[in-house]
Amino acid sequence: MPELPEVETVRMGLAKWVTGRTIATAEVLHPRAIRRHLPGDAHFAAVLAGRTVLDVSRRGKYLWLPLDSGDAVIGHLGMSGQLLMQPADAADEKHLRVRFTFTDGGPQLRFVDQRTFGGLSVSEGGAELPDEISHIARDPMDPLFDDEAFNARMRGRHTEVKRALLDQTLISGVGNIYADEALWRAGLHGTRPTDQLTRPAVARLLGHVRDVLGEAIVAGGTSFDELYVDVNGESGYFDRSLNAYGRENEPCHRCGAVIRREQFMNRSSFSCPRCQPRPRKAV
Repeated sequence: MPELPEVETVRMGLAKWVTGRTIATAEVLHPRAIRRHLPGDAHFAAVLAGRTVLDVSRRGKYLWLPLDSGDAVIGHLGMSGQLLMQPADAADEKHLRVRFTFTDGGPQLRFVDQRTFGGLSVSEGGAELPDEISHIARDPMDPLFDDEAFNARMRGRHTEVKRALLDQTLISGVGNIYADEALWRAGLHGTRPTDQLTRPAVARLLGHVRDVLGEAIVAGGTSFDELYVDVNGESGYFDRSLNAYGRENEPCHRCGAVIRREQFMNRSSFSCPRCQPRPRKAV
């Protein structure tokens, strides 16, 4: 699933292409793509026609497009969603779900989603921050992210450090890939109890989270298949810089030990047995 770097890459691309443009039509080609917009596809199309996109914003893994009406279009990519800018005469994609045309006749914005886990909706009055995603914490790249509050909340919980990093109400945008990478850099095993971490240890971990996310944004995110691409259909290349995630049975770049894979929350975790020893006392 796309994490902060992938969604931020899409946000930057969209901001370049749609800011200041006026929507002519919003055509829904698959109802599941707007299942969270309860009034339905006719309302979705009507409320967006003639509206101008003011910006493209992000909170964690969610995007929203503030409109001149005070409303906003919320988007989540799910497992395979793509927001693509395409010439008006380009052939329809096989899994095209929603098409936006603009009054200037220029490139269209298309929502393509093979697995239909992603979706779009309109948030009434949500231009500044949609209510639907207001419960999601700020991400560590946000200038208003509160390091001290995060440190206190992390250490005040009785849980595992990786579970805490994946909790979008504590810190948003971090998923399985970048949690493993930050933990590898910090030399921490994902099952380390958070209430046993010192303040400096949490601060160092947060610094590594920021470094990993920042480097991944520069690389355009991580693409393991054709499902994640930016608005121009191009893949990210941060997978070339991964130190832990997906490297089972390969040597650790730091110490040479063989990277291990362990089951964690119905997914896989990757770590170095030497650099990231399991804690003696688990949660």
